[in-house]
Amino acid sequence: MLPFVALAFVIVALAVALEVVSYASLKRIPAVATEEFPEIDRELLGKFSSFDPEMGWVPQPNQEKQKDTGDHLPGEELRTVVTYSTDEYGSRVCPAKDRDEDADVTVSTYGDSYCFCREVNDDETFQHYMAQELDTHVANYGGGNYGLDQALLRMQRQYPEEETDYVFVVVTASSIARILSVWKHYQEFGNILAVKPRYVLENGELELIDSPVDEKEDLLDLESKADFLREYDFHYDHWFKPHFASVPYTSDFLDDPEYLRYAAITGCKELERRAGRSIPGVDFDAAQTESVLRMEQPRVRYHERLFETHEYLFDALIEEFVDYADEQDFQPVFVMVQQLRYAKYESEHGPIYGDLVDRLGETYDALETVDMARHLDPEDGVESLYVERGEGGHYSPETNREIANVLADIVEEE
Repeated sequence: MLPFVALAFVIVALAVALEVVSYASLKRIPAVATEEFPEIDRELLGKFSSFDPEMGWVPQPNQEKQKDTGDHLPGEELRTVVTYSTDEYGSRVCPAKDRDEDADVTVSTYGDSYCFCREVNDDETFQHYMAQELDTHVANYGGGNYGLDQALLRMQRQYPEEETDYVFVVVTASSIARILSVWKHYQEFGNILAVKPRYVLENGELELIDSPVDEKEDLLDLESKADFLREYDFHYDHWFKPHFASVPYTSDFLDDPEYLRYAAITGCKELERRAGRSIPGVDFDAAQTESVLRMEQPRVRYHERLFETHEYLFDALIEEFVDYADEQDFQPVFVMVQQLRYAKYESEHGPIYGDLVDRLGETYDALETVDMARHLDPEDGVESLYVERGEGGHYSPETNREIANVLADIVEEE
């Protein structure tokens, strides 16, 4: 009898140990959610300097930050540190040209991190290159993780203070998901500080649902707002719940071979960090990036379905942009750019947004539209358009220069 008891004890111990290891591994995998309401402590809250009660967050004026893009291996000297600077308006600095009220033409841009141009310096943004080409200041009101909705809200707040002849709205296809979001954690697991407003359509009219967070301190108790968040965030039912890991964690961990691969890569990176030196002949940063991109493919397909089911909301927001342009008398330009995860998928399957850009141009006579993927033709694959490493595959300085040429042509042709 005793050997059977001992064997049972060993099996239970191994099962518990495997559960612990699986849970710890799942917590580090970006494609899996392990908590609905992760703790937000005051130290983390204190770092959230961009909080804004109306838009969720917004770049603050007169700031300069340096960001290590990760373009180095453990033990190596940093090779890439970029500088992000904002002026008194909260616009990213445009070194090529200062503001001039008497300029022949004025330009402003609004959008997400691809508009802000993350992972490159102030003098490597497409706004900087546009300013050189047009000999006029180009304002940059991009915001990290912004959707089309937040870009328009920021435009409506900022434009009366800085009227321009041209307004470019520059976003990626992920906007289709962002405009359906209230709390980013429900679709971008771990993005726990990002609570935002969103629009809904009521009887064919846009209605703004304000952010449930009026004060930054409210983020410390988001669970008290659970009913609101679950009701108004589309992704709670359609993305978060299907990707929420639960007991037994071992089955969730072993469900996808990519999870095992990512966990192994992450473990090797940790060994490199602790040893203070890299393992010769192996680039675990590149391997991790490739693993993340593979895990991102289901999200891309999810967003593709959202364009099929919720394009009407995207259209309504574009109509809001066009109507505001008519009211304020400026030329509206809508620009669709690509994140790396979309570019790789779309190179094989076509754009996830279908004929959206063409259709918008045909629907609104006053609107100029640009599908940037049609203007960027990399010889060495789509990856060559982006920074080699870093946070999320934003465009390289060389690509930003190409984008600037395309957008400057719109202004010069008028």
